[in-house]
Amino acid sequence: MTPIRSREVQVTRHRDNHPERFVDSVAVEDPLEIRLDDTPLAVTMRTPGDDEDLVLGFLLSEAILLAPDELETVELVGQSAVAARLRDKVEVEPSRFQRNMFVSSSCGVCGKASIESVKIFARPVRDFTVPRSLVAILTSRLRKHQPTFDATGGLHGAGLFDLKGELIAAREDVGRHNAVDKAIGAAARQIWPLPPCLLTVSGRQSFEIVQKAGVVGIGGVVGVSAPSSLAIELADTLRLLLVGFSREESFNVYAGEAHLAG
Repeated sequence: MTPIRSREVQVTRHRDNHPERFVDSVAVEDPLEIRLDDTPLAVTMRTPGDDEDLVLGFLLSEAILLAPDELETVELVGQSAVAARLRDKVEVEPSRFQRNMFVSSSCGVCGKASIESVKIFARPVRDFTVPRSLVAILTSRLRKHQPTFDATGGLHGAGLFDLKGELIAAREDVGRHNAVDKAIGAAARQIWPLPPCLLTVSGRQSFEIVQKAGVVGIGGVVGVSAPSSLAIELADTLRLLLVGFSREESFNVYAGEAHLAG
């Protein structure tokens, strides 16, 4: 069954003091509980669709799994829960990973401790260079793969591009982190380990976005908005390229400028 990603609602638009009724499309937002076998790990508010990619990407980007082939299946459990079933001999202690295993910048622990916790799980970034001219157009390329945003104006997009600018995978979701996990999961089904590709996002680059990129070995993060201070520190520590305000072929480099060429 095709997931419903948007629905129509009645809206009143007020323009020049004249109310006007019309039908608008809005993004669907529904809860999804992710379980590791029968143990709850997290509940996320997501746009239905690509749930298997979401689960795989979440498990990889949180370092719960080390490779896609450790996951056997993703089973629907009831109407709003999925269970990740692991392959035989893959042992994970769920209590170690119940949301969230990494220290976030909002929990009152210093940024250095947050970064050190991610370094334990991050994959080394292989040396690479990417043309400046390519980095400048990645957000525009991602924009072409956001059909539900076109319909609603209410979804985030995330895409993984190789160093030639070819799309590996792109996904949309009402949550920025979910869009990233979906894109990572979809890409991981195609190729693993991931090449030193670039994660391109439609919003700001938070600590958690850079964290997810670092854990799965992505070479850099490009976004249309600004990164946070802790995201910049983490990208610098992990030697990731971090680009913000990438719009209309201009961008700011916050970390990893040595990866740029041309």
